[in-house]
Amino acid sequence: MQNNNSRSERLGTMPVGRLLASMSIPAIFSMLVQSLYNVVDSIFVSRIGENALTAVSLAFPLQMLIIAFALGVGVGVNSLIARKLGEGDKVVASKIASTGFFVAIMNAIVFMLIGIFATRFFMGLFSNDATIIDMGTSYLQIVLIFSFGIFVEITCSRTLQATGNMIIPMFSQLIGAVTNIILDPILIFGLFGLPAMGIKGAAIATVIGQICAMIFVLVMFHIKSHEVHLQIKGFKLEKEHIIDIYKVGFPVIVMNAIGSVTTTFLNGILMAFSSTAVAIFGIYFKLQSFIFMPVFGLTQGAMPIMGYNFGANNKKRFIQTLKLTLTTSFIIMLAGTGIFWLLPEQLLALFDGSPEMVQMGIYVLRVLSLCFIPASIGITLSTMFQSIGHGFKSLVMSLLRQLVLIIPCAWLFAQFVGLDAVWFCYPIAEIVCAVIFMPLAIVVVKKAFAAKSVENEDENNAGNEDEVPAL
Repeated sequence: MQNNNSRSERLGTMPVGRLLASMSIPAIFSMLVQSLYNVVDSIFVSRIGENALTAVSLAFPLQMLIIAFALGVGVGVNSLIARKLGEGDKVVASKIASTGFFVAIMNAIVFMLIGIFATRFFMGLFSNDATIIDMGTSYLQIVLIFSFGIFVEITCSRTLQATGNMIIPMFSQLIGAVTNIILDPILIFGLFGLPAMGIKGAAIATVIGQICAMIFVLVMFHIKSHEVHLQIKGFKLEKEHIIDIYKVGFPVIVMNAIGSVTTTFLNGILMAFSSTAVAIFGIYFKLQSFIFMPVFGLTQGAMPIMGYNFGANNKKRFIQTLKLTLTTSFIIMLAGTGIFWLLPEQLLALFDGSPEMVQMGIYVLRVLSLCFIPASIGITLSTMFQSIGHGFKSLVMSLLRQLVLIIPCAWLFAQFVGLDAVWFCYPIAEIVCAVIFMPLAIVVVKKAFAAKSVENEDENNAGNEDEVPAL
């Protein structure tokens, strides 16, 4: 048990640079593997044909919605557990972990119903092509009906990350992604005597990978000793803990769900120009994950550090972590921008695109990559807000970026300028958000720690009043 204690306590004692590296490198590695899966999956799908790639691109918003709800619960659990451990309350931390597990299962049931009843209607909103609709429907049904794997895996992984354990979550994602990559060509093209299942094979490979990752992390929870515990049998849900999880997690859900809505609207706008534009937009999302996922891995490592030190009222370590995370994410995004500007043709060649797709794609990748550097600021500040329980500010940031800026800009550019201008909606939105929220973040941190100091002082005074003076 001592090892577990030292694991969480190091969030408040280990040098920040070394701590952030030890916390984030496993997450970055697993995220890069996940990005590799995303790209490889689309490469295999592109070999089926451009219609298949378009179908997967149109289906992507509903996959984003799954991730939105899974991350919302996971981030809510992570933030609450990290703060409770910083306050020394392991009993409540374990109750929150168990509550998160059951909430994840309930969300999976909802998406199972969506998969059964709503997928064909969704695909029909964006295309009249029967082939694209059939492909997208068969893909989405499998991914949605069997989404319990990703819901449970993300919640349990974020629970462990809150305790400082980044290794088990890394291996769970690694297992899921590698399983997926191996199964993709086997199931899509029918290798080793299996029938060729096409786009259905890609979906089956995806859910099998997610379920394998879920099984691994649950086994690790069972056979290893951790500071927090999952109680399944006889556990009673407490309304207070569900509300606490969603106070932090709901803004994350909305933020990512808004991303799904934004992608859906943009697919509709782009489809009016050509299906090739939709396919390129889908390719961009796969490729940019190689740049964004390491930043998300970095912030996964930073969140429990900031949450723990906020709970412990250690402002110096909190600020050090925030500054180092900002600097590192900026460098990653700068490198990503360089890659997209220097090697766009080579990146597009991976997807066996037509000459028209390559010509359009070179321009699109260069324009969209202009959003990377300002996005590094937005992602880091959003994580910081979540770590101190100010998830609503992350929500406001996302609402501004997605609904107020991206969608209206894209629509206006499409109506009055043309397709080439539509792609600039992303860089414009990220720059505006960075300019607005950097000064706001400074004010929020100052006020949050001032309130924390007052709270601690009141608790100390109450403790002193409760002491019985010696006679």
